[in-house]
Order: sequence, then structure tokens, then C-alpha cells
Amino acid sequence: MRVIKLGGSLLEDKARRSAALHSIAKQWKRGEPIVLVHGGGKHVDAKLATLGIPKRTHAGLRVTDDATLDVVVSVLAGSVNKMIVSELAAMHLRAAGISGSDASTLVAAVHEPIDGVDLGHVGRVKSANGILIRAMLSCRIMPVVSSIAEGPDGRLLNVNADTAAAALAASLGAESLVFITDVAGLLDGSGNVVRELCADDAQAMLASEVVTGGMRPKLQAALHALGSGVRRITIGEEGGTSLVAA
Repeated sequence: MRVIKLGGSLLEDKARRSAALHSIAKQWKRGEPIVLVHGGGKHVDAKLATLGIPKRTHAGLRVTDDATLDVVVSVLAGSVNKMIVSELAAMHLRAAGISGSDASTLVAAVHEPIDGVDLGHVGRVKSANGILIRAMLSCRIMPVVSSIAEGPDGRLLNVNADTAAAALAASLGAESLVFITDVAGLLDGSGNVVRELCADDAQAMLASEVVTGGMRPKLQAALHALGSGVRRITIGEEGGTSLVAA
């Protein structure tokens, strides 16, 4: 089984998204079980701007108040999720969109304040449950999962899609986890793609100033999956960065 996370500008670029989905569809039609996980931050930004709701971030996380949560859920679990499902359907592939909150597929705790800033409806993924996804796969339906999690008392929480993908890969016992994004892979201090990285080297890079921005949670999620038994992890498109256990 393979878990693939779609993110970055790929979700905004129809041509690149189509190329990625065609490649995924070929793998699926060869019989490989695949689970897609996605975010969609730029789509959320655009919808917030249309509605006149200010975008607020802190420490790289979206501050998610009530109004912002409504937009996040409607965009991620709605328009972006169904866009991917419809494009797969056009490739003659049966797919169904769910959110991580469906059937407790992703369970999260409310994120603690950072520097005294309350992040609102933001969560930290604590566990994943693959029952619904396995049922879909058994019927040859590809799951397309948006990064909305179930919080305490059924509360909906906005969670990082990289972390969500890693948690699902670990829970499902996936053999591989692929982060398809808008960068070639993990870059070293000279701007070159690191082709292969062991866990210890990845930890060292996280402790340095080399890994910044959205690559930090991606690499942290990859390390979590690696430590949970996922054998092959790739960041970037073909020829990107591969993480290995040793």
C-alpha cells in the first residue's frame, strides 16, 4: 500500500496536477492500493480573501477562528476534495472523498497556544484509524482524504496535511509514503537536492537552519512515519529525496 500526499502549487496548477493524477491512476490500475491525502492552503487563502476574512498565521500555522474554520472545512473537505475526485473519475477511476473526521479516521488534540497565541481550531494529530479506508480499498475505491480531524467531543480541527499523511501511513502499515510537492526535494545548504537521507542525518538537518518553512513539518512527518515502520519515504517528484531507516 502507498500513501501519497498532494500539496504545494500542484493543487493550483491544473497541468501538473493532471500529470500527477494520471501517474497515480496508472499505478492504481496496475493493482496497487493507494490512499491520497491533500491539503489546499492556497485555495483557502483565496476563499478567505473573497469573503473579506483576514488571514492570520503564527509560527507557520493558520490561526483558525470560527469563521476561518467554516472556510477551511468547506474548501478542503468540499471544493478541493471533490475537484480531485472528479478528475480521477474522468480517468475512469472510482474514488471517494472523505475528511479525516469521518469515522475517526484522524483524531487530534487541540493545539496548545504558541507564544501565548491561541490558534483556535487547530489540532495535533494524535492517532489514525484505517477502518473506513480499508473498507473503501477492499471495494477498489480510492480514498481521497482531506486534512480535517476529529477533535474532543466531535469538534472539527484543522491539521497539517503532511502530519495527517504520515499518521495514516503508519496506521495502515503502508510500505511507502510519497510527498508530491512543488519542490524537487529536500535541499542542502548549497541549494542542491539531497538524494538520500538516513534518520540521523534528517534529525541533524532539522536541528540546523537548513530546513525552513513548510519543509520542516514535512520532514518531521516523514521521520515519524519512518519510525513507525513505513519502509520507503520520498519527498518531491521522481528523483527527489528518499528517507531510509539507516
